[in-house]
Parts: sequence; C-alpha cells; structure tokens
Amino acid sequence: MKSNHDQKKPQSSARPSRRKFIGTAATGSAAAAALAFPMISTAQTVTNLRFQSTWPAKDIFHEYALDFAKKVNDMTGGELKIEVLPAGAVVPAFGLLDAVSKGTLDGGHGVMGYNYGKQSAIALWTSGPVFGMDANMVLAWHKYGGGQALLEKLYTQIGANVISFLSGPMPTQPLGWFKKPITKPEDLKGLKFRTNGLAIDLFTAMGAAVNALPAGEIVPALDRGLLDGAEFNNASSDRVLGFPDVSKVCMLQSFHQSSEQFDISFNKSKYNALAPKLKAIIQNATEAASADMSWKAIDRYSTDYRDMQTKDGVKFYKTPDAVLQTQLKIWDDIVAKKGADNPLFKEVEKSQRDFATRAMKWDMDTNNNRRMAYNHYFMKAAPKKG
Repeated sequence: MKSNHDQKKPQSSARPSRRKFIGTAATGSAAAAALAFPMISTAQTVTNLRFQSTWPAKDIFHEYALDFAKKVNDMTGGELKIEVLPAGAVVPAFGLLDAVSKGTLDGGHGVMGYNYGKQSAIALWTSGPVFGMDANMVLAWHKYGGGQALLEKLYTQIGANVISFLSGPMPTQPLGWFKKPITKPEDLKGLKFRTNGLAIDLFTAMGAAVNALPAGEIVPALDRGLLDGAEFNNASSDRVLGFPDVSKVCMLQSFHQSSEQFDISFNKSKYNALAPKLKAIIQNATEAASADMSWKAIDRYSTDYRDMQTKDGVKFYKTPDAVLQTQLKIWDDIVAKKGADNPLFKEVEKSQRDFATRAMKWDMDTNNNRRMAYNHYFMKAAPKKG
C-alpha cells in the first residue's frame, strides 16, 4: 500500500502558470511598443557662447567675469556654456561693444564708461557723483527707476545690437596714484593723468592732461614716465596690476567715479535665440553674481588695502575736501554743457536726479553713522597710566 505522499500527483510542467503568462504578455507588449514608437534621443543640446572681458587675466575683475560664467554654466546644468577670455584675446578692451554688437563675440564683461565716445550719456551710469548715490543705489535706479529703459533707448540710438545687464556695485574709486600727495585742486594742473568716461572731462577741466588707457597699459605708462598719475579702481586690482611698484602715494575718495558697476553684454540676436529658460537663468545669474561680487570685494579689497600698507609701504591719504568740492562744481558745468545739445543725456541725468532726491534722503535719514561706531570699537584712546 502506497503512502499518502506517494499518491500525490506532480504538477504538469506543460501547464504554464498565470504569473508567467502575464509576464510574457507584458514583455511582448513592450517589444511591440518599441517597434511602433522609435527611440527618442535624450542627449542634451549644448549652446556655447564665447565672451571676452576687458580685464587682464590676473585682475580680480576678470575673476568676477569667470564667477558670472560659472554661475550660468552651473545653473543650466551644462546646457549653456559661457567661455570667458581675457582682454585682448579677440579684440582690444575698448573694442568690446563693437565686437559683441557685430557678433564677433557672443558677449562680454566690461564697464559702460569704455563706450563713452559713442554717446556721452553712457557715462552717466559710471561717472560722476550721481547726486551722492553709491553704486548699489544706481543699480536700484537702473532696475526700478527707469534706467534700464533709458539704456535700451540709448543702444537703439547708437545702433548697438546688444542686450545689457548691469551687475556688481563698485565702491568709491580713489582719486588716484601720484608721485606725491595732492593737497589742493591746483596740484592736478599740468599732470599727465589716466582716467576714462566723463571723468576725462572732469580732470581735463581741473587742468590735467588726460590719457584714457586700458587697465593693462596703465602701470607700464607710469613706470616709463608717460603718466604722472593715474586711477584705476580698487585695492585688489591696483595691487595685482603693480601700482605699488611705481608709486607709494594713493589718494582715497573722489567724485569722478563713485558709483560704477559692471556691464555684462550679450549679442542681441544670439540672446533672443536662446530658450526662455536659459534667458531667465541668465537674468537671475547676473543678480546672483552682483551680490556675490559685492561680498567678495569687501573681503579681498580690505585685505589688499591692509597689505599694501603693511607689506608694500604704500601711504594712503584722504583727498582734501577742497578738491572734492571743486569736482562737484566742475561736474555741474560739464553736465549742463553735455545736456544742452544732447536730449538723451539730459533725460538720463533728470531720471537719476528724480530717483536720488527721495532715495538719498531715505538713505541718510535711515542708516547709522558708521564712522561713529568704528571709532567707538577700534579707535579708543589707550588708558592713561597712573
């Protein structure tokens, strides 16, 4: 007699399970779908843009240009790649606007003051006292006070095929580097001096013989005696460009360029062809780069300012009030003359004035006296002995 175990019949291997049947059917459906619908490539299309800055590769300004490009490249996940070349790689520094407008370059990183010769109103963004506003306030006017529309109008007038984003508020620039301290306005008379933008008109009216040179040519000209004095921009740029090697005197504070900012430009046709997403990333990246630049500047400029005094033997002097007041008076004359036969110049200047009237009052009434706080914490007199 067989056991119960022996009486159980084994399951036939010829009978497929329901689970196996469903799996086979699904595989067949997938294969059919693959035949019916061809594979769609998911490879990313990359847009490459070639930029040039107006700065030597060693200058912190070129570093700011690279910082901006990296932000765009990172934000797009590599879908848009901006390569930034230093000044002179494709065109001279002062030829950037034309190169971008014509499409020789896809874009650039510079300052609007370098284009002063095309329309003097351009320099109102970068030169002069701007009614006391600092660079961050000028950027506020540009975005919210009508400046951007005026700049677009200006570019249309001169036939520039560019889209421009202003970014990176600069601190007040020094009066400049000299052989000896400037003690009165008359000390500038007859000096061979480097500056740019409407500051050319200002220093010329103060008696200087002005020569506008790009950044990389300034120190060699000072070294060869072709210049008696020069200004560029800030402690870090001035130090790396070699100013302390040819001069030990730097005069701080001036109204000639107290509110400059960077100009990040794109060829308009190239920019308009970009996808809306990429345009939005660029717009936001310029503002992110603007904030980052202002923070980096505080750290780097203050470090180089200290080191030029402790390591390079540079003496810094405050520009006398008499010189600053003379600048303001002469500037008023320059603006009046420029605006007399240039309606757009007059329109930009009025727009800035209207914005500054309320913005400056709010700023001065609201913010603390920082000198008072600094003196309290860092300039206390040593306790008397005995």
